[in-house]
Amino acid sequence: MKKYLYLIFISLSLSNCYTYKTSAETDDIKETQPENGQKSKKQLTANVAAVNQADLSATSSEKIGPVKAGKPRAVSITEKLEPNKFYKIDVADRSYKIQVDKWESDSLVAHVIHKPKKILKFHKNQINQSTIAERRFSQPVADILTVTAYAGIGVGIWALVSK
Repeated sequence: MKKYLYLIFISLSLSNCYTYKTSAETDDIKETQPENGQKSKKQLTANVAAVNQADLSATSSEKIGPVKAGKPRAVSITEKLEPNKFYKIDVADRSYKIQVDKWESDSLVAHVIHKPKKILKFHKNQINQSTIAERRFSQPVADILTVTAYAGIGVGIWALVSK
């Protein structure tokens, strides 16, 4: 029984609540989530009516054209990889988990996570831009780990009391 308890403690200590998500995944998540302070149907219809009334009262020269919902602007790699953030990148068919230090002209200077002495330098053309994943906190994983920890504690107490 002790070895199983140790196994549970070791497995929980090696897991973490952070996941790596590509920017395309995070953009999709942002688009599907409703805006902050969800508006009810009555508020939406009131807003539409107010906009229509304002358009009718304005002269044709004062009218503003419809807002174009264009594609999201292209983001350069230097804007994607911000200093002091954690990323998972692919360079020359090899995956690295890095913390970005700075950009020196066209070169990325970074170090391996938790190893500040191991400095890596990559040219921006070497980095596969489609696979850049930013480290984010994952609430579902945190919830699963919490429930598992509580269950392990409960089983441990039960094992101690039942003897």
